[in-house]
Amino acid sequence: MAKTALILGISGQDGTYLAQLLLSKGYEVHGTSRDAATQHFGGLGRLGIRDAVQLHSASLHDFRTLLEVVTRVAPDEIYDLAGQSSVGLSFEQPMETFESVSIGVIQVLEVLRYLKAPTRFYNACSSECFGEVDFGARSTETSPFHPRSPYAMAKAAGFWATANYREAFGLYACSGILYNHESPLRPERFVTGKIVAAAVHLARGERLVLQLGNLDIWRDWGYAPEYADAMWRMLQQQQPSDYVIATGESHSLQEFLERVFARVGLHWREHVRANPELLRPSDLYYSGADPSKALRDLGWQATTRFDALVGRLVNAKREETP
Repeated sequence: MAKTALILGISGQDGTYLAQLLLSKGYEVHGTSRDAATQHFGGLGRLGIRDAVQLHSASLHDFRTLLEVVTRVAPDEIYDLAGQSSVGLSFEQPMETFESVSIGVIQVLEVLRYLKAPTRFYNACSSECFGEVDFGARSTETSPFHPRSPYAMAKAAGFWATANYREAFGLYACSGILYNHESPLRPERFVTGKIVAAAVHLARGERLVLQLGNLDIWRDWGYAPEYADAMWRMLQQQQPSDYVIATGESHSLQEFLERVFARVGLHWREHVRANPELLRPSDLYYSGADPSKALRDLGWQATTRFDALVGRLVNAKREETP
């Protein structure tokens, strides 16, 4: 008998690729957004799976509607990918970020506790929770959290809520501590998408100046479809546990910029200007990961490395840009 999965926040990058993966494994896939009747679900359409997913309207702020959807769908697995997803925007909308992320996680956990169903729950956590670490350090599942943004604070709260409900109420609940992961579905409001789009437009003769903030930040960038696979693997284990999901390699934003522009035959310094207004009130200089537990327990390892990721992003943007 096919399993049923419910993806909360299915319209985003991760929800779209996770839906594609689960459908390929024979799941019956359901997804939610705040208003499914008006949501475009462009990512599902781009992957050709829009009609294969059953969609529902539900807000993680509303316990009743969330309970109704979970009761009606009766999922074997729930993946919570909902909530405000931009670190930069969280400084402008701290309350919305905290409520949509951390309170949303608790709402889902409360629904599962109330129903006493054997549903397995995945919570999307973030490497931002670790905060600033020493250059070259690689955070693990037991590294301390030191969140430096409203987004990271909310994700940390969701992580600890998930751990608490697992320990106190015996729920099968776990968190994936995901590092940065990109894809052609990443919106251009994220810096990687912004850089790739600008480079492709410049290579086609358009005149523009790419304005960026701090280029001297280091991140671990991976390929989003592979991270969706890690989420699924977490819920297939006999016992729930939390996992760091990353490539294990960190690169600077300037290096990302250089590689992207080199792919289109341009030099970035001729087209990029620093804009102090794009600097965040607080930012992380370096972020590094040790994903060895995921390899050991899940058999998961990132296969798309930095250069290949840049190539995928640039090629995809070239194909979609008229």
